[in-house]
Order: sequence, then C-alpha cells, then structure tokens
Amino acid sequence: MTDARSVTRSTSTFKPRRRRMSTQRRADVARWMDEWGIAPSGPPLDWPIAFGRTHRSGFDVVLDIGFGHGESVLELARRAPTRSVIGIEVHTPGVATVLEAVEREGLGNVRLVHGDALDFLERVPAASLSEVRIFFPDPWPKERQQHRRLVRADVVAALTDRLRGGGVLRLATDVESYADRMMVVCDADARLRGGRVERPDDRPLTRFERRGIDEGRHTTDLRYERID
Repeated sequence: MTDARSVTRSTSTFKPRRRRMSTQRRADVARWMDEWGIAPSGPPLDWPIAFGRTHRSGFDVVLDIGFGHGESVLELARRAPTRSVIGIEVHTPGVATVLEAVEREGLGNVRLVHGDALDFLERVPAASLSEVRIFFPDPWPKERQQHRRLVRADVVAALTDRLRGGGVLRLATDVESYADRMMVVCDADARLRGGRVERPDDRPLTRFERRGIDEGRHTTDLRYERID
C-alpha cells in the first residue's frame, strides 16, 4: 500500500482468552459475520464498498482496536449513524456480543473484524481514517513482557500513516507506566500533536474500567491529532 507502512510481527500483543460457546452460538456468529464482518487479511479495502454504500464524499471511518465487550463501538454507532465504525477484537465472546447487538438493532454503520489488528492494518489504505481508538489494551505490566505492548513506535507510525490530516488517535489505560510510555511514543512522532486530556464524555464506562476504579486505579486518556 502506498505511503502506509507495515508493522513488524515478532510476538503477540494480546493474551489469549478461552471461553466455550454453544453450537448454536457459534452458528449465529458465523451467520452474523457473513453479514457484518470483514476478513482480517486480504486486499486493500474500499470503505464505501465495505459498508455497502454508494456515496463517497466525506466518508468518515473510525477504527476501534480491541473493543472488549463492545461498549465503545456500540455507543458510537448509535450516537453517530453517519460515521462508519470498524471494531477489531480477537476474543470471540466479545465479537459475538457486538454482532448480536448489531443484528438486533440493524446498525448498518458497523463492521467487525475477528482477528489481530496488526494483520488487518495491511488492508487499511493510507490517510483513510478519521479516528483510531485503543482503549485499555493489554498492559503487559511485567518488565519482561513490555515488548508485547500494542502501543509502540512502529504501530503508532503505521496507525498515523492511515489517519488523514486532522484525524485523531485516542488512547486510554489505567496503568500509569503504560500511559507514560504511550505519551513518549506518540510525542516522538512529529506528525502527531496532543497529550493528556480529561476523560471524554463520549467514552463509555466499561465493566473493565469500573473494576479498575473499584480496585483504586486511575484512567489516563490521551488524544493526538495528525497535523500534516
């Protein structure tokens, strides 16, 4: 892809989580993915085609990486039906939860990717995204694990390639050392400008964040804008 670099794949950035689903649930997920899913690998995407739309002007695509149980994806899709939302998650139960809501509510502005975000980036055209969200990525808190963190220099560079001018990168974590590292990485990219911000009103309180608050952790929100 022109002007959109790849990411070096050396190790997994997420922890596998296993949970069995019933035969019926698996069949439902397969059927829903046929309607609302995008394959994690393949040729570069054309967003209007991916969303089944005919107009091309002002196409506004938001990429939500690692959406967990999908609160942020569904909240945005409901609140802003003119925005096109792509949610990426590796864990099947979360994907199933969001697919069920999309199917039930007919949220035609949502598409889901069941797979690794770093693989999917190969399909995302340069300068085609208005926003990227990474809320509460796996923190890998032990020092020997931290090379597995998703928010690192090469990934931020690849994501910034895919943001259009004025596009926004939004991050959140309740691990202070990770927040500090996120800032170092993002501040080092000359195409990004931003830093810590107050908790945005449009970021829903997830069950994960609520558990962290109950355990005494504080969430840091970061917002960066592509300036070139």
